[in-house]
Amino acid sequence: MKRYFDIIVIGAGHAGVEASYAAARMGCTVGLITMDVNAIGRMSCNPAIGGTAKGHLVREIDALGGVMGIIADRTGIQFKMLNTSKGPAVWSPRCQSDKDLYSHEAARIIKKHEGIKIIQGTVKELKVSDYSLQNNTVDDDINVYKYLINGVITEEGEEIDCKSVIITSGTFLNAVMHTGKSNVAGGRIDEKAATGLSENMRFLGFETGRLKTGTPPRLEKSTIDFSVTEIQSGDTIPRQFSHKKMEGFPFQKQVDCFLTHTNSETHEILRCGFEDSPMFTGRIKGIGPRYCPSIEDKISRFSDKPRHQIFLEPETLNGNTIYMNGFSTSLPIDIQQKAARTIPGLEKVNIVKQGYAVEYDFFPTHQIDLTLETKLVSGLYTAGQINGTSGYEEAAAQGLMAGINSVLKLNGKEPFILKRSEAYIGVLIDDLINKCPDEPYRMFTSCAEYRLVLRQDNADLRLMKYGYEYGLIDENMILNLKEKSDLIWDGVEYLNSNTINQKYVNEYLRKINSSEISQGEFLKNLIRRSEVKLKELLELDCYRENELIQNILKNEEAMNQIEIEIKYKGYIDRQDEQISHFEKNEEIKIPVDFKYDKIRSLSTEAREKLIKIRPNSIGQAMRISGVRPSDISAVMVYMRG
Repeated sequence: MKRYFDIIVIGAGHAGVEASYAAARMGCTVGLITMDVNAIGRMSCNPAIGGTAKGHLVREIDALGGVMGIIADRTGIQFKMLNTSKGPAVWSPRCQSDKDLYSHEAARIIKKHEGIKIIQGTVKELKVSDYSLQNNTVDDDINVYKYLINGVITEEGEEIDCKSVIITSGTFLNAVMHTGKSNVAGGRIDEKAATGLSENMRFLGFETGRLKTGTPPRLEKSTIDFSVTEIQSGDTIPRQFSHKKMEGFPFQKQVDCFLTHTNSETHEILRCGFEDSPMFTGRIKGIGPRYCPSIEDKISRFSDKPRHQIFLEPETLNGNTIYMNGFSTSLPIDIQQKAARTIPGLEKVNIVKQGYAVEYDFFPTHQIDLTLETKLVSGLYTAGQINGTSGYEEAAAQGLMAGINSVLKLNGKEPFILKRSEAYIGVLIDDLINKCPDEPYRMFTSCAEYRLVLRQDNADLRLMKYGYEYGLIDENMILNLKEKSDLIWDGVEYLNSNTINQKYVNEYLRKINSSEISQGEFLKNLIRRSEVKLKELLELDCYRENELIQNILKNEEAMNQIEIEIKYKGYIDRQDEQISHFEKNEEIKIPVDFKYDKIRSLSTEAREKLIKIRPNSIGQAMRISGVRPSDISAVMVYMRG
């Protein structure tokens, strides 16, 4: 009997996990096809979740009802809030995870959901039909689908029917692994490449490109002398990614990471291997991530630097492998070993798994919409590295959005598109579509122009309403969120409108070397002093009987957000004004069949880009690379008739 699912997800990495889980939670039957049922949610590179801007994505995924944050919380072996010496806009949570536990937990979550069927296999072909015949439309080359998805065909010849397909293939499409002069087909060590699907999609009319990523060696822990390295400890009080408080957190033993550095001897040995490097000899054609360069790139591009940081990070709690973060390489294994042994602490180290580069197919993002649905095939979505991104978190965010949108389309509902003023997820997808990057895209806080409003701490306040609307967030979490929100704004109002007498506060001000006050002062003015901490202020004896203040002290998240809202009010107000202006342009919609070729005053580049991307608003058109303000003016004049 032929199998049928509402939605088929191809690939069970971080994007595939989020896509399948979201779709199933929203009531669809999901077939999750993976080449290896034991590789669900596998951390193929760094066993870490979060980091600068990436932590924002994880918090947003969680607020929308995704699972990455929960899995990270359950499997994290070191938690750390990055950038705390800077402003709250760039504070970013990160955790080191036990990679085996992470994959096991991801698999457990997927397997327990009765709406998801895991299928081991490889998809070689998409089943499609002519869209115009199915929908009585005429293809006038104006953003009308050419095909309608009907299912997939596996390498084994099985045909599986469905209404929607989400491709989350990671680095496996026509993948080749490079180490020195050797290259073998495969997306990860000991895992084969996926062949056939790229060729099938090119046959349908899709454009493909080549990208590359890399990974560093794994080291034998017992051969490392950690005593000469710098200890990198986690936070004394770990903080969760998930907004859902879980008893027993942190669940795993917390461990240290370690820091060491390369030196001139290391660099000289590596340079000697350049003639065998697939990147320098031209055997790798794909473009690698600019902001996560290989060690070869580092010493070549930054030849003036005498050393580079190397972080030694445990891959598991009980295993004997260490991830050599900062030493991504595709040089010959003997060069890797020789160079590693020049680094302090690694003089006797053994490499148990060599570093290598992976080259793979991706699909340039002018071929998808903001929903992540392809413009060529109705019901076909792509998410993750197939769209040219780099990182677990970027992949998971796309997978979640693709999963939600595929269900919404099947149910005849409006799509879910996050604006870049609402979320880092919105920034990510907006950048992918409008900038069409030709190198692996990585999220940074600098990518978000409204980052003071889009903080990691307020992801629940910004996005949980959407997760609830789509059935991914339960009612109890919404009720808890309302209580927290009410507490925050009651607290802000109280501190803005109430004063404190000098006799209660001057001793504290003297203690922190802050100017004393001679009369009653508004609390908000004291809080805006950089040296004043809200918690310390609220712990003064005069507030012991104040119920509101005591409730704030009991809720650390609410207290932190109150302090940010008051300390940074001027900056936040300014960003709110910018967002208001931004959203006015987003509200000016451009018809899907708009005739850009009729506007003679458009530059050739702008016309080509606008026809290719088909922006849905003036705001989106303004963000397309190569579209000038004069082009926007011409479009608006033509729209007005």
